[in-house]
Amino acid sequence: MMQCNTTDSSLLEATPSQLELEQKFAAQAKALAHPARVRILKILLVLESMGGCLNSDLVSQLGLAQSTVSEHLRVLKAAGFITAEPNPPKICYRVAPEATKEFTAIFEQIIQ
Repeated sequence: MMQCNTTDSSLLEATPSQLELEQKFAAQAKALAHPARVRILKILLVLESMGGCLNSDLVSQLGLAQSTVSEHLRVLKAAGFITAEPNPPKICYRVAPEATKEFTAIFEQIIQ
């Protein structure tokens, strides 16, 4: 049986900037915590070479209701993972590559 030893609690303390990074990472991870949102990012990345993707394209690819896809897009946009550009009468969505890089960088900082 493995014994759990008590450690010096000062080793576990986090600076305000570390706490801020952890909170940001948690918020972004929450945005990615649904398979449909992960799939949306993948679809948008594949279609990026074609200039982005319209919401109606995502609806047909995901097989979800328009309102459901719109909600997933709202969550991804609020977390900064995608951008939305008006293309009347629709909206063109694109992945924000700086957000995905930041997410990866924060994760790497946390686990070090």
